[in-house]
Amino acid sequence: MPKIKTKKAVAKRFTVTGKNKLKRTKPGRRHLLTKKTTKRKRNLRKKTLVSKAQLKTYSRLMGIA
Repeated sequence: MPKIKTKKAVAKRFTVTGKNKLKRTKPGRRHLLTKKTTKRKRNLRKKTLVSKAQLKTYSRLMGIA
């Protein structure tokens, strides 16, 4: 059976943790930042884990089976 190729667009957006979970950045920190509070922008800096519903899909695209 052939190897699964990694989708590079997905690989650039996610990082794999030690237990094969995926970390992602939160959306909403590109523009229109003046109206957002400092606390909100600070919390948007942090990484978060991909939900269980999407984990299987993105893991396959990353080549983690």
